Order: sequence, then structure tokens, then C-alpha cells
Amino acid sequence: MAQKTALIVYAHQSPGSFNAAARDVAVEELTSQGFKVAVSDLYAMNFRSSTTRDDVIGELKNPDLFQYGEETMLAWMESRLSDDIVAEQRKVEEAELVIFQFPLYWFSVPAILKGWMDRVLTQGFAFSLQKMYNHGVFKDKKAVLSFTTGATSSMFQPDGINGDINVALWPLQNGTLHFCGFRVLAPQIFWGPAHCPAGVRTAMLAGWRSRLKGLLAEPPLTFAPCELFDLSFQGGFLLRPEVKEELAPQRYGITTGHHLGKPLPPDNQTKAKPPDN
Repeated sequence: MAQKTALIVYAHQSPGSFNAAARDVAVEELTSQGFKVAVSDLYAMNFRSSTTRDDVIGELKNPDLFQYGEETMLAWMESRLSDDIVAEQRKVEEAELVIFQFPLYWFSVPAILKGWMDRVLTQGFAFSLQKMYNHGVFKDKKAVLSFTTGATSSMFQPDGINGDINVALWPLQNGTLHFCGFRVLAPQIFWGPAHCPAGVRTAMLAGWRSRLKGLLAEPPLTFAPCELFDLSFQGGFLLRPEVKEELAPQRYGITTGHHLGKPLPPDNQTKAKPPDN
């Protein structure tokens, strides 16, 4: 039997941080389960976040108008991407589970992690118009966001001052991870550890360790499958009319993003539906 593999993409500057502790718990627990665990410590690696001409080795297809997506797709096809991108892509290829560990910055990921996503998840390698969402390149892999916040959980409720955390997570979980085909597991959210007593932080890490014991067996979050849409430019990639008619009587929209003008399905981006739903 092949060894199970995991990749932790880690984005925090300090080895004494709670994020570092959460990373270490994941490494220890997954290793104890027999996983081969790779860690990409982005700050320690001085990983470059900007997308530039340097990401392509050799001549450009169109040197007069540099189009990053087109040039990197061609470079990926011809094995001409920069070495740091190729190294990270190899780690993703090998991993059946990818954990992103980071502090929430401005309702999103730190710039260095956004740069990892921009540069590593190139067109062709991670997605295409033919291979996206539930038919995506990484449909056999699972991914999970594990992050800390500076806010309390109540601040990210639908009636909290920051708004619904499910809305904040939609671009990352649907627009990046699920778009590339990942089966996205419910996020591991550590609410305001900097404001918690030591005992509470210890309990948070214990809860993460406990969850990791069965993480791969968890059902993924629910997203709208491609089959519900007219996947053509003529059809505008819109929900099929018969599907809209069928869904009309339902109280909630399909997902956080595909709300159809209805109330959002509760906890769509933070909790997986039970397997029988």
C-alpha cells in the first residue's frame, strides 16, 4: 500500500506563533498515522509572492504584451516554469491532503500565501475550462484551511460586525480550492487565540489534534456541481432553466455564492452536510 501523503503550506513569520504550534500538531499527528508530511514554510523559504516574467524560463510567446496566465500555461506545458514553482507543484502532485495554515489577514490569506496560490496553481497544472470545479484536476485530493483570527466568533456571525464568515470564505474555498477540483473540508478556525488564556489555546490545539485523527474520512463541503449549469459561452455558463425551476420552491439558495436571491444556506462554508443529506 502506498504511503499517505500530506502537504502543509504554512504562512507565519514567527516560530513561536500559535500558527506554528498548529502546524507542529498537524505534522506530529499525521506522521504518527503513517503520513509522509511535507511543509512549505513560505517565509523561511523567502517565497516570492509577485507574478513576474521571471517565472518563465526562456522566450515569451508574446514579449510585447506579457500575459501571465497564458505565458505560464505554455511554460508549464513545455517544462519552462521557474524552479521554485516546479518544486511546489511537485509537492501538490504528491499530496492527497493539503493543509493551508495561516493567520487571517484582511478577510483573506497573507500576501505570501496568495502569491503561492497565484504562482503555483497555474493554468494547465491546476485547472482548465474542461477541468474545473467538481471535474477539476485535483478532484482526488482534499484541502482544508486552518487559520487564526484576531476576532471572536460572534464578530463573524451573520449579525456580527464583520459579517458572515461563510461569505468571507467563499472566494478562497470555492473560487480557488474547489475551482481546482479539491474536495474542500470544513475549515479549522482558531478564534482569537491571542486573546485567550493559555488553557484555552491548549484546548484548541487538542481539538485540532483530535480532528486530524479522522480528517481524511470527513465529507467535504457542498458546492454546486457543474452539471447544474450550461457550460457554454452561448449559454453564459448559467444555471440551467429547468434547474432554476426545480429549485424555485426551496427556502435557501444552493450555496453561499449561488444564493439565487434567497437566504444563504446556513454554515455552507463552515460545516459539511451529513453524508445522508
